[in-house]
Amino acid sequence: MVHFVGAGPGAPDLITIRGKKLIAEADVIIYAGSLVNPQLLNDAKPGCAIHNSAYMTLDETSAVIKHAEAEGLTTVRLHTGDPSIYGAIAEQMHELDLLGIRYDVCPGVSSFVAAAAVLDQEYTKPGISQSVIITRAAGRTPVPEKERIGSFAAHQATMVLFLSAGKWEACREQLLEGYPEDTPAAIVYKATWEDERILRCTVGTLAETGEASGITGTALIIVGDVLGEEAPKSKLYDPAFETAFRSSHNKR
Repeated sequence: MVHFVGAGPGAPDLITIRGKKLIAEADVIIYAGSLVNPQLLNDAKPGCAIHNSAYMTLDETSAVIKHAEAEGLTTVRLHTGDPSIYGAIAEQMHELDLLGIRYDVCPGVSSFVAAAAVLDQEYTKPGISQSVIITRAAGRTPVPEKERIGSFAAHQATMVLFLSAGKWEACREQLLEGYPEDTPAAIVYKATWEDERILRCTVGTLAETGEASGITGTALIIVGDVLGEEAPKSKLYDPAFETAFRSSHNKR
């Protein structure tokens, strides 16, 4: 059996209870060494075989899993954040399907959620933005033309850019296709890690802020008016707003 486990954003105590239990029970762990906090491996039991996938190909990780299955062992495939977002698990699942190996997925806390937490931020403020666009800049791995940052920018919704640190000027240029220059932005490096950094700027100053930071990876770019504007109060706690659990004061 293979368990795909989301390791969370970085802080070792932000992994789920289920994920921590699966790590403790695993006979084999294959972890994304370039991104996963190695402190999470402290929960591995003695004798657990640990492999760093940063140095491995898909064929090599599949071979390790295939060998473990032949021995009747349990494998944890430990991914950063939540494995469903830029985790490249679809191709791994396909390989396991071809091999007839069973698997399941344990979700994790994504770094975009952790970034909101360290920013003390809500991404969906009433009257400002009710949508969150998660995307990335094109690089060695392209993105579909219809999913260019510039195309999404036209919505002026909250946007979170993964895998885009270092492409500062390209991001700035495409964001300006939809967002005004003074739209608030933030660069969050390694949210919840001990060396976390937060840099606040605007879309217009994103490139110079990013370049001056020296950050080239493991950071998110968050853009949108939710970072700056005070929103009107939601209806959720409005005494005049009726819900399935609360009658409006006007009807009492």
